[in-house]
Amino acid sequence: MEGLASSTEELKKNVEHHEKKMMMKKKKKKKKKERLGWIEWLRGWMYVIHEMLFQRIVASHLQNPMPLPPINDLTCIVTGSTSGIGREIARQLAESGAHVVMAVRNPKAALDLIQKWQNEWSGKGLPLNIEVMELDLLSLDSVVRFAEAYNARMGPLHVLINNAGIFSIGEPQNFSKDGYEEHLQVNHLAPALLSILLLPSLIRGSPSRIINVNSVMHYVGFVDTEDMNVVSPKRKFTSLVGYSSSKLAQVMFSSVLHKKLPAESGINVVCVSPGIVHTNVARDLSKIVQAGYRLIPYFIFSPQEGSRSTLFAATDPQVPEYCELLKADKWPVCAFLAQECRPTNPSEEAHNVETAYRMWEKTLEMTGLHSDVVEKLLEGDQITCRYGADSIEAN
Repeated sequence: MEGLASSTEELKKNVEHHEKKMMMKKKKKKKKKERLGWIEWLRGWMYVIHEMLFQRIVASHLQNPMPLPPINDLTCIVTGSTSGIGREIARQLAESGAHVVMAVRNPKAALDLIQKWQNEWSGKGLPLNIEVMELDLLSLDSVVRFAEAYNARMGPLHVLINNAGIFSIGEPQNFSKDGYEEHLQVNHLAPALLSILLLPSLIRGSPSRIINVNSVMHYVGFVDTEDMNVVSPKRKFTSLVGYSSSKLAQVMFSSVLHKKLPAESGINVVCVSPGIVHTNVARDLSKIVQAGYRLIPYFIFSPQEGSRSTLFAATDPQVPEYCELLKADKWPVCAFLAQECRPTNPSEEAHNVETAYRMWEKTLEMTGLHSDVVEKLLEGDQITCRYGADSIEAN
């Protein structure tokens, strides 16, 4: 697949533009930003609408399903893999030879799926190498237990795909038992904690990748590090605010993690947009919007189409080179691949390095980790977390 490295110069120009704007803002000494400006908000929505209307055209060069190279030597964890995009990702990786770990809240549903896939695959080759491990992203204790159980195998992990997410459209604000707004926890805090705690296995699997399935909706998101749960009166909570903010937080966290992982670790961090996809999120939509989904099938991707950017990010050999190139050029955000499997520029707000680092520290605080957790794990030291059991170590 062409177009990764060739996009770097264009992205550099965009970064220089953003840096100049940030410098101007600092000189003006404006008060703390509390929300997106209306121009940024409008620009973000224009981007969302453009993606919905033209995603099928810009991705017309991609095959469906996406052909994958033989990946018999890869071990991949896929969260949220019993439905939607995650289901397609897990199945296609397994059919290409990977050892797939389905990290799911409902193990029985996953086991039923595996049996179905094995029956359909019978006679086409070796049995699919898939297993199930329980993971509930609404419980940070569950995240720690999962990571400890996987790390205890002392085996490699080559690809972690943080796919699971929620968008509870129209629902009132809900909080997990850990006390965090559910969009924030499922879409950002739990995947962030999982990514860090699995670093020992990712180091053993080096070169390895962390793939975060993001969303074009991060373009209309805003992160207030003093109000991550969106409970203060200055911002009214809606499911859209919760979702878009959590997805922007994920991009920011990924960018800082990308910078903190040295090249010699061999671990790369990538965010991907699957496009606008018809998945189980439609179950939470109003009947009118669901009718709209059925009326515009041409514009909306199927889960199989929506899985392509993630599968590309997980398997294409150019992706690590591209990530390292961005790191060498001090690109302020991690690699971000659009639904057509080409580099794209995350939102202007995602380039706010100062906010990203504040959000990183806040995320570590909320997940019970110390600020030097990445450095300690890279050195093979034990780390502690207030959730789950007592400690996790690199080897």
